[in-house]
This record gives sequence, C-alpha cells and structure tokens, in this order.
Amino acid sequence: MDMQTSFLDRLFDAGLLIDTGVDGLYGRSGQFEEVIAAFERLIDKVGGADGAEAMRFPPGMNRAFFEQSGYMKSFPQLAGTVHSFCGSELDHMSLLKCMEVGEEDWTKDQQATDIVLTPAACYPLYPTVARRGKISAKGALYDLQSYCFRHEPSKDPARQQLFRMREYVCMGTEQHVTDFRQSWMDRGVEMMKAVGLDVTIDVANDPFFGRAGKMMVNNQRDQNLKFELLIPITSTSNPTACMSFNYHQDSFGTKWGLNLEDGSVAHTACVGFGLERIALALFHTHGLDVNEWPENVRATLWG
Repeated sequence: MDMQTSFLDRLFDAGLLIDTGVDGLYGRSGQFEEVIAAFERLIDKVGGADGAEAMRFPPGMNRAFFEQSGYMKSFPQLAGTVHSFCGSELDHMSLLKCMEVGEEDWTKDQQATDIVLTPAACYPLYPTVARRGKISAKGALYDLQSYCFRHEPSKDPARQQLFRMREYVCMGTEQHVTDFRQSWMDRGVEMMKAVGLDVTIDVANDPFFGRAGKMMVNNQRDQNLKFELLIPITSTSNPTACMSFNYHQDSFGTKWGLNLEDGSVAHTACVGFGLERIALALFHTHGLDVNEWPENVRATLWG
C-alpha cells in the first residue's frame, strides 16, 4: 500500500475525512473543520492589520467571466461546468426510463448553465473590482475564501477535487505587489514554523495544457512568477504545495481593465493558502489526535 492510500485510509478510520465513493470528494469531521478554523484565525492574526477588504464568493462563478479569464486555454482538463436538465416533458420521461433501465446515459439532455465551478478563489474578484472603476494610487488589498474545483481525481488526500483556498490579492504598481508577495513569503514560513511544520520554498510552474504549455511553464519559472511553500504530507521526496505566492504582472490588469488613478495598468499578486492541505500537513506531522499535538502548536492555534 502506498503512502497516499495508507494516509487516506487512516484519515477515514479516524473519521477525520468521510468517504463519499468518489476519489477526491470527501466529507470532513467537526475536528477537521476546527483545525481549519483555527488556522484561519492565525491567518487573520498575521494579516488582519493590513486592512484587506473581505469578500466571500460562492463556489460557482459567472460562465462569461470564466470564459474571459482564459482558463480553458491553459487548464481545460481541470475545469468543471454546471449542467442542468433543459428538456421537455417527453424528454423527462425518457430520462427516467434511461435511469430505470440503466443502459443509457441519462445526462445526454443536460445542458450547460450560466455557472461554472470556481477554479481559484480570486477569479470572481477581478471583474468585480473592474466594475468599480480606477484603483487608488495606494493600491488595493482583498481577503478571499472559497471552495474551488479541479477535476483531478486521486487517492492522494492532499489532491482533492473540491477544496478551500484562502487568498490575499494585492493590486497596484509592480513594486507594490512584489513587496506584498515577498512579505507574505516571509510570513508564510514563520507561520508554518509556529505550528511545527517543516517547509521549503521553491520556484513553481503550473501544468499548462496545449502546444503553448511548455513555453508558458518556462516563462513562469524563468521570471520567478510563482513560488510554492512545500510541506511533506504523503511523500518526503515530493512534498505538497500548501501555499503559493503568485505575481501576475499586468496580465489580469490588462485582461479585466484594472487601471490605477494615473491610468496605468494595475499589476496584481496573490498569496494562497490551501486550507485542507495545511490541515492534512498538521495531522500528518503531529498525529490524528489534536489533543496529543505539541503544546506550543496547540497554543499557536487555540491560544
């Protein structure tokens, strides 16, 4: 049995995760949720004084905004759409017959709605801010949290299909947002040390899709556009990214028409916390019973 499956089974046996019969789609126990809530309070403690505007979007987003984002150019294999039955009464009867017989695909009359599953917590933010008009010369900072969807079923409990991301998104000048990113890289390392987690930070690249993918990967790495904070969860040789620190340059500013008061295109950067992954890292490192975690870790999380 590999480490991924072994750890997943232990989480099931302890009742921390709940098996739904679909890889990467799990229920969470109250104890698992309390660990996430405690870590979010730590995020608030570290970043709260920055004065970010808090927004909370649902796990679905406007399909037109999703299409405009360009996500399908890079990650079509990860996207999720929301479909609903749009047929007639006769079609409904045919659907029920298909389900009763079990021989045909009952989803054939489902059609795409105006909603897609949110791929990243920050995606609904950009068109929202763009509608407000120009951004202050001092920049803007936003605090987000959302369930996100990635279609990549796996036995690895750290690679779930529906998971939560907490993000801070900064908009402003190049200097403003790169300073923001660096400050959170420093903060992230200190936060993880405070809860007893061994981490490394490395330049990262996303699994871009299509013929242009290799060039995009190389560009991302060469320009240090994305860093990841890595923590061993199911593998020591291949640790899991639990935080990411992304500099988008002016790509989102150009795409969404995000402009500063002087008319220049805003640069953007974000820091993302993978909340389930951080909780899993804590359980993997300190054990499945939070009452037996080191006192300094418990004090950091629960005071």
